[in-house]
Amino acid sequence: MKPIWIVDDDPSIRFVLEKALAREGWTTRSFTQARDVIHALADASASDPERLPPQVLVSDIRMPGGSGLELLEQVRAQQPGLPMIIMTAYSDLDSAVSAFQRGAFEYLPKPFDVPKAVELIRRAVEESQREEVAEVHAPLQAEMLGQAPAMQDVFRAIGRLSQSQVTVLITGESGSGKELVARALHKHSPVSGGPFVAINTAAIPRDLLESELFGHERGAFTGAQTQRRGRFEQAEGGTLFLDEIGDMPFELQTRLLRVLSDGHFYRVGGHQAVKAHVRVIAATHQDLERRVREGEFREDLFHRLNVIRLRLPALRERREDIPMLTQHFLQQSARQLGVEPKRIGAAAMERLQAFQFPGNVRQLENICHWLTVMAPAQQIAVKDLPPEVLATDGRAAEPSPQPSVETPEAAAHMPVFAAVPQRLSPVPGDMDIQDWLHGLGQEARQLLARGDNDVWEQLSHKFEAQLLRAALAATHGRRVEAANRLGIGRNTITRKLQELGLDDEVFE
Repeated sequence: MKPIWIVDDDPSIRFVLEKALAREGWTTRSFTQARDVIHALADASASDPERLPPQVLVSDIRMPGGSGLELLEQVRAQQPGLPMIIMTAYSDLDSAVSAFQRGAFEYLPKPFDVPKAVELIRRAVEESQREEVAEVHAPLQAEMLGQAPAMQDVFRAIGRLSQSQVTVLITGESGSGKELVARALHKHSPVSGGPFVAINTAAIPRDLLESELFGHERGAFTGAQTQRRGRFEQAEGGTLFLDEIGDMPFELQTRLLRVLSDGHFYRVGGHQAVKAHVRVIAATHQDLERRVREGEFREDLFHRLNVIRLRLPALRERREDIPMLTQHFLQQSARQLGVEPKRIGAAAMERLQAFQFPGNVRQLENICHWLTVMAPAQQIAVKDLPPEVLATDGRAAEPSPQPSVETPEAAAHMPVFAAVPQRLSPVPGDMDIQDWLHGLGQEARQLLARGDNDVWEQLSHKFEAQLLRAALAATHGRRVEAANRLGIGRNTITRKLQELGLDDEVFE
């Protein structure tokens, strides 16, 4: 395994981390200044055990020979997939946040708790290993991604059809990737050197579809000023992909059948047969057998198209592919927008895997693009997911909160407003909200009846303290992450902790 590189001019910090990581079975390599790291990175070689590149880089901010921020910029330029953890004293918090926003994996405040530091490095190692696996597999699966058995069956079928020009019918729900399969069939076929032409028969008005498919002669109808080649002629020597074939008008189905049967067609308004040397691949989300029974689709055309049928599984049928696809789409969106790729947390990934995805892979791609733009931090949390995901019942990924009040006697001595939030579920229902509001109103009435004149301030402080404690407990005391998850600024959370007397509390 590649070593963990530690960069710090303080020998005690290096010693503590080296010993802690050695107990976990990791090798380390230590440096005292940034410039030595840059030279070592340039000299690293994966084939030489003495010069292995780092798995994770842990660096202080303030060092002789260049700062940790400068090192971060150079490392990101050379090895963008290498996780880098920035160590900082509290006075350097603003610099650490800046580094975090520019691509650091995480920051580690000094003085740090050694087990927490080791756990953070373990997370970075896991992230680095996932990146390496993605890099290995991405070139092999550039067209389509999927490790689920159903997708492997599709890949095997594409391989078996690679030497054939047989007509293929692809079925599957909208957004499941039917055009990707069609393109893969074309790419791995004897006609791969020819054009791939796609047409969505449901997206073109009925009156124009015939001309789109077969072309027209000059003067064939009003507005036909010149001769026009249709999609069949454009696909000559290649593949014509007829998407949503189930929506093709009945009268055009007859013309398509003749082309498939005779291998030639006539342009609209034409009298000379045009030979068609085209492989046809069709796709539909509809049940064509049912359409045939209902008289909406020609049975003879169905049998002409249904020579080889490939069924694409819905995304909910291959949930094990969602993590791989999510990572792929997040990286793709980041490249398109020119930003650092977001990382998705374990709880958020579990929530995504529990989602039904009625829009299938296309919907997941859109969600990843939305997250790249809208998620406030580099690490995507459950609360960052779009409303359509959070509105579902896929809540098994989130553990129920553990109440801090364990006995009815203890709860009885707490103010009502402080005790009620302990009963809230991760996604409150109407009854939870009503209980919460009832407790707030009861607490306010008690204070007002007692004659207090600062009720607003008292309840506001209790409310804010509960939110801060919950957020810091959820983030294991990481203030910047807690601020991000609460939707407030880092300076605000620091000020509030001081105002509420929570600055010295320890949050595990």
